[in-house]
Amino acid sequence: IINPTRSFFTQMLQTYLNRFLWWTTLVLLQVFFFNHIHLLGYATPFIYLYIVVKMSSDTNRNALMLWAFLLGLLVDAFADTPGMNAAAAVFLAFIRPTLLRLFLPRDSNDTFTPSIHSMGLSSYVKYLSLSVLFHHALLFTIAFFSLASPLELLLRIVSSALLSVVCMLAIEGLQQRKSNP
Repeated sequence: IINPTRSFFTQMLQTYLNRFLWWTTLVLLQVFFFNHIHLLGYATPFIYLYIVVKMSSDTNRNALMLWAFLLGLLVDAFADTPGMNAAAAVFLAFIRPTLLRLFLPRDSNDTFTPSIHSMGLSSYVKYLSLSVLFHHALLFTIAFFSLASPLELLLRIVSSALLSVVCMLAIEGLQQRKSNP
């Protein structure tokens, strides 16, 4: 006899364990490796956002904002940036449902995890790019706390967003390859 409750519990436990492992891996990579990359003195990739971007489409907005806050706070604790990553990550979590609706077909009501496979390459890249751009715009505006040199601010936002998107697409490609041998 198959126990459906145990199957559901096992599946849920596996989902949360998988999420925790991704969370830990990306935060450690961000803190110990990616925070030290400053390409041409401007571009720094923020790959920890991949967790927020990849959450299931049926994730409650409040739960998503809580996950994003904890994630950003953890990165802030190691990067000595008091609340900047947390604020920008929560902002991304808040606008994420709207961004998803922008790039999905109108008749789509299915629950899915945003990916190239589920959204298509063009829609996913647009969704990812806009998400990262909004996050970086807020993060760097808070970090600069001045609009005295708007060109430098814009250069940091765009270059970091571009580098972050490329890194996240590489992670996405590795995940696709792993799931389709």
